Formats: sequence, C-alpha cells, structure tokens
Amino acid sequence: MGAQADASKANTADAATTATATATTNGGAAADTAVTAPPPAFVELFQKVEATLVPTSLGADRWYIVVIACFAAGPDPEAAVHLYRYLCGQPRYQTPASRQALVRRLREALVKVVSIVGVCKPLEAILAISAAERPEDKDHSPATREGWQCDEANLERAMVWYDKIYKHNAANTLGLFEAHQDFIWLSKHITYGLYLADRQVLDDLDTEMVVFPAIMSQNLKTETWWHIRGTRRVGVSKADTQVLWDTIKVINAHFGVTLDRVPTVDEVEHDV
Repeated sequence: MGAQADASKANTADAATTATATATTNGGAAADTAVTAPPPAFVELFQKVEATLVPTSLGADRWYIVVIACFAAGPDPEAAVHLYRYLCGQPRYQTPASRQALVRRLREALVKVVSIVGVCKPLEAILAISAAERPEDKDHSPATREGWQCDEANLERAMVWYDKIYKHNAANTLGLFEAHQDFIWLSKHITYGLYLADRQVLDDLDTEMVVFPAIMSQNLKTETWWHIRGTRRVGVSKADTQVLWDTIKVINAHFGVTLDRVPTVDEVEHDV
C-alpha cells in the first residue's frame, strides 16, 4: 500500500483509540462526548475534494457522498469517521438536528453501498461514525426499509431507475445474465428495488454519486464503464464527469490504491 497508506491507517487507528478511551461503551458501541478533529492528512483531502466538486453541477451536498462511497469500497472504511468529524466541524452542522440530518444521508449512502460492495465494509464505516456521535446527535428514526415488500410496486420503482441509467442498453445488459437468472432477479428486485431505487433520503443524482465512485474504487472495468455512462445519462456533463473521475482517483490514491483497469471518460463518451 505504501508509506502514505500506512500513515493513513495509523491515523485512523489513533483516532479510533482516542474515541474509545473517551467514550461510554454499551454492548460494543461507543459515543464520543466531544467532536474530535480528523488527522491533518484527511483534512487536506476533504478540503481538496470539497473545493473541486462543489463548483460542479454536483453542488454543495454531494462531495461527501462521493467520499464516503470511495471509503466504503476501499481498504479503510473506518476512515468514514474522519469525514463525519470534518463535516461536524462546519458551521452548518452545529446542532443535533443538523447532524442527524447529515448522518441520515451518510447512512443511506452506506446502505446503498451494500449493494455494490457487500455489507461488511459499510458496517465498519457506520460503526466508526456511531462511535464518534454524541448521544444528542444520534438519529433514532425507524429503518427506511421497514415494511418493504418484494412486490410489483418495488419492481416498478426498480425498473424506472434502472432504465434511466441503462436506457437503450437495458435489455441487452440484463441479457448478459440469461444463463444465470438469479443475477437478473437480484439486480431487479434487490440491487435496484430494495437499495438503489429508494428515494426516501437520497435523490437520483445522490444515488449515482454512491454507485459510480464505489464501483470505480474497486478497479472494475465493465461496471465502471456502465456507470460513467450512467452518470452522463442522469445529466452530469462530460466535463464534470471528468472532474469526478479524477477525484475518485485522488481519494483512492490517498490509501495507496491505483485504479489502472478502469476506462476513461473519453473512451466511454461515444456510448452515452
């Protein structure tokens, strides 16, 4: 991973130790009594990403969605705690209500990432955030999928969103799994139905800012192609998609990860 990645892991471990030492533990969960500043290397990373993405069409509230998606797909998902602490240091997140609203967005991003990377890394990320939350900042709202049904309404929501991303490629893409029907069913009813088409917390563009970064962060060639294309199809300009692509590389480089198998924005453009 390199010296930079080792330093990053050490910073995360030091922060976790500080949190645990100053926390009240209950069944393995802990809560800081005060918000601790993240390590300087992470502050520098967050400032760079924020300054780069906010001026794009992504706006002011999606840069951190990109970051947490990359973290949850990367080698150190516990680094999500540094993002949470960085955001809690901003003027707009100085009240319990504002922090609860923030964590609902971060949590939903992690829930959606489950469909991209599996459950374990998002669990590590949300546990790290939970350990840093003050008791008054914790959000105890009901589970967003409580009462969810794998029914026709779920399938309809799923396919509306799926068709926005894949458009005229939709049938052919599912057709790739014609001899593996479980993956067609899973994609429709669970990946898109249960996870990605849910709009209670995150909107369409928010959702693609979870999916594209989380996929690209795994250095996946085919699916990154699909979601560079999908990002363009939900209205992000080629120029802004290039900025996003570059930023995903920067975030992963912080952990010593090289993304050398993914297609470029230029390579995908003819397929948009």
